[in-house]
Amino acid sequence: MSKPPLSAFTLARITLFSLVLAVSGCGKPAPEQAGSAKTVDWAVHGGDNGEQRFSPLKSVNTTNVDQLGLAWSFDLGISRGIEATPIVVDGVMYVTGTWNIVHALNAKTGAPLWRFDPEVDRSKAAHLCCDAVNRGVAVWKGLVIVGTIDGRLVAINKHSGNKVWDVVTVDQSKPYTITGAPRVIKDKVLIGNGGAEFGVRGYISAYAADSGKQLWRFYTVPGNPEKGFENEAMAEAAKTWNGQWWKFGGGGTVWDSMAYDADLDLLYIGVGNGSPWNQKIRSPGGGDNLYLSSIVALKPDSGDYVWHYQTTPGETWDYTATQHLILADIEIAGETRKVIMQAPKNGFFYVLDRSSGELLSANNYVDVNWATHIDPVSGRPVEVAGARYTLKPFLQMPGPLGGHNWHPMSFNPDTGLVYIPTLQTPFIYADDHGFKQNSVGWNTGTDNQFASLPISPGDLRAAMSAVKGNLVAWNPQTQTQAWSVPHSGPWNGGTLSTAGGLVFQGNGDANLVAYDAKDGTPLWQFFAGTGIVAPPVTYEIDGEQYVAVAAGWGGAFVLIYGGVPRIEHQTPTGRVLVFKLGGKAKMPVAEQVKVVKNTPPPLIKDEAMVAEGASLYRNNCFVCHGDHALSSNLVPHLRYSPLLHSAGGWQDVVIGGAVAQKGMPGFARAMSSADAEMIRAYVISAAHSEEDEAWFRKTLGLPAREKP
Repeated sequence: MSKPPLSAFTLARITLFSLVLAVSGCGKPAPEQAGSAKTVDWAVHGGDNGEQRFSPLKSVNTTNVDQLGLAWSFDLGISRGIEATPIVVDGVMYVTGTWNIVHALNAKTGAPLWRFDPEVDRSKAAHLCCDAVNRGVAVWKGLVIVGTIDGRLVAINKHSGNKVWDVVTVDQSKPYTITGAPRVIKDKVLIGNGGAEFGVRGYISAYAADSGKQLWRFYTVPGNPEKGFENEAMAEAAKTWNGQWWKFGGGGTVWDSMAYDADLDLLYIGVGNGSPWNQKIRSPGGGDNLYLSSIVALKPDSGDYVWHYQTTPGETWDYTATQHLILADIEIAGETRKVIMQAPKNGFFYVLDRSSGELLSANNYVDVNWATHIDPVSGRPVEVAGARYTLKPFLQMPGPLGGHNWHPMSFNPDTGLVYIPTLQTPFIYADDHGFKQNSVGWNTGTDNQFASLPISPGDLRAAMSAVKGNLVAWNPQTQTQAWSVPHSGPWNGGTLSTAGGLVFQGNGDANLVAYDAKDGTPLWQFFAGTGIVAPPVTYEIDGEQYVAVAAGWGGAFVLIYGGVPRIEHQTPTGRVLVFKLGGKAKMPVAEQVKVVKNTPPPLIKDEAMVAEGASLYRNNCFVCHGDHALSSNLVPHLRYSPLLHSAGGWQDVVIGGAVAQKGMPGFARAMSSADAEMIRAYVISAAHSEEDEAWFRKTLGLPAREKP
């Protein structure tokens, strides 16, 4: 049967979207990815299915970017690690705030169209390793689809904001969560999950976009051999494990990165760390422990395994390979190769052939001391003696936050450079000799006392001087740094690159900055009033280009090391900020964080009790309430809590879960009432000490924070 001729309007739509796709050659348009003749959309998470985060728009460029001004802003409500990539389709922006609340906004004016609250179980915050975050939605054939922290996948009518379907993707009795953005490939919604720090078995699932019906599931680590294996890939993986790993969960959660090549019809996923981190516990006797810390290629129709490349065999450091994956066609040794690129946590930048998984090159993009190099023949890291910390603690770079965390990098085919938000956060790994599986708290198998900052001024200055962050422009052809811009701290936003010769990045100093993509010269900046960790996007409506970012401070580094944040102005409100040339809008004045400093009760003079409380605090509390009980102010500051004066009230909250639906679950399954009282004794002791925020800041030479 012959096809009818295409109309002029249809041809215009195809021509426009072909321009967007031409920069990557990695993905085919979805029905709603074309936008309209008057828009150029940011319709999928990474800008295209190859996740390059590059835009062909160039109305905003190096010659006029200094004329950018605020077009509009929208308050997302409370700020707890705003990490979403705004999705823009047909003039409408869809963006998530804290607790997975979805907002639909007019992308030209910022006018709210609808708001959807999936009413998540906020007590699941106990199972979030790194703040109550969400990285955004997928938009597909009239639906807006979001994953929730309590493990659901929810589809919403994109016009009305009404729920269409809602499916549970995890065993909710186990510590699974979802923080990543779904992807839609060939009418299938793809979603993974998190929870490897708490003891789960990772997987990725595909659901029918129209109904939410589960179509397939691929596990990333093998389960109990006595129950049989789901497929040959799991049977082969089991040969690389030892002991009874399934009792610990195994890990390998697919909590973020994915990419898709339509020509090869391959889906690529990044696989996370082991559970526990410490391999000696989960797999005594070693082994590669497939498919931890791996890039895995699957068939999207069936979930069948095709190939894998493991970046960190025998993972034991939380060295995930869930960092951003980018597909591109680049010239290597005089030949154009279809490659997949990644800068995972372990500090090495990898370029692979995406057809076969063959290693083409690898080099460290940050300082690395756990391995000397990647062997080009075997593809394996050449490890340094002692790095596995089995005999004694090891001071290592990178630490578990990685050389690059979740913050997306971008690739500009015009410059040939990848723009990476790098960080340097050393960490002392040490074996937890008394490890016991915890049903609620973290299960890393490492001794967290070494994760705490030192309290002597000299040691603290030395420790923090080694903590750095940079925007690095990396040449994947030569595996060398082209240029680098230093930041004042390590926790900075993802990047966007454009055909206008620009790289946009937000940072922990509360600025959105535009850099010259060729040499890193800063050309424009805007003070956002809050740290920015999310990546910017750009789109066009009626011939006018807009740049947008979801601004809001939070995430792992901010919560854990809340006493020494680099940002000087914190607001409790996350915001969408949208800019255009000549924009004149004024940002609303936000309420500043106000901390009520209650006087602590008298010391509990039992040194053994306080010492045990400190250990319990480090294993259960510090990832949210901060090292040394110094808060980021995104969660209650325990040193100033009135509950310190009430042993009964403290028990009601910590054990009984009295405020579970505010995000503070009860820990009755993880600790006893006596344990909770020891933690209270430690926090009281900390509240009486000199380890307060002002002391930390003075010691580090940072300016005092403005008085609330």
